[in-house]
Amino acid sequence: MHIFHDAKGSSHAKIILIGEHAVVYGHPAIALPLKTVTATASIKVIPSSSEQIIKSSYYDGSVDDMPKNMLGIKKLILKLVSDLRIENGFELHLSSQLPAERGMGSSAAVAISIIRCFYNATDTRINHKKLLSYADIAEKVTHNNPSGLDATTSASDNPIWLIRNKEITPIPINLDAYLLISDSGIKGQTSEAIKIVKDQLNTDEISTSSKLAALGRLAQATRDQLANNDIVGLGKTFTLAQKDLISLGVSTPKLDNLITIALKNGSLGSKLTGGGRGGCFISLLKTKKEAEVLAKILNQHGVTKNWIEPLSNL
Repeated sequence: MHIFHDAKGSSHAKIILIGEHAVVYGHPAIALPLKTVTATASIKVIPSSSEQIIKSSYYDGSVDDMPKNMLGIKKLILKLVSDLRIENGFELHLSSQLPAERGMGSSAAVAISIIRCFYNATDTRINHKKLLSYADIAEKVTHNNPSGLDATTSASDNPIWLIRNKEITPIPINLDAYLLISDSGIKGQTSEAIKIVKDQLNTDEISTSSKLAALGRLAQATRDQLANNDIVGLGKTFTLAQKDLISLGVSTPKLDNLITIALKNGSLGSKLTGGGRGGCFISLLKTKKEAEVLAKILNQHGVTKNWIEPLSNL
């Protein structure tokens, strides 16, 4: 049995800049860490007890009795307890600034924070590959067929270029612009969106594969635009990507309407981010002031929260 003591672990949100859904089928995607939006797990050891308790905004109680919608987290905790040979009782407190089901990687960020917390509590080192393999335990239950992009970015301090099962590379950004991330107020439905794309592939493989490949090419264009401070070009790429995502059936009328409002009020390009069918969307603006003005306008049309991220600092 390892030494076991009180400890904490943390992670952060992510935003998929481009390549959602296409990344599941072998095309590239780019994601950004949002290090100011955090998830934290903290363990308090219960001496002379074997009781394992979890406390969160969704559920307070025994790990064994966790609800179905937390099954991925439950499996992860039980695996960590087994592998680290933890016999003491504990309270695991989960706290997250990430809105759930909004395409910001909430489940992955919570998983990463839990893994780091348990390893810190046992004074055990963990390498990056093993960290991601643990996170995948939870993500496979939560998202069925995860690309790994959420967990990879939630565990990274750098923007990530990812081709599934082939390449994970930190990439530079040289862009004097701001990203406005807006919560549509509608829960995203990642599993439903993944199924929609899969069904389209089954019924119209040629057309659907062509759309996914187009998103992959837009990801490559985005990488070049980020490196070369091509703000206008990146805005156009965002808008082209959104058209493909609409065609794939993973947007919604409300998202489409909010994106249209953004484009009419200063955005150089806007698109959904993450699985879609709700959740967040992103808009590209040249200045922080422009982003603040657009955020206020979007709030008047139903957006529930905004985050402004300077791209020059990533």
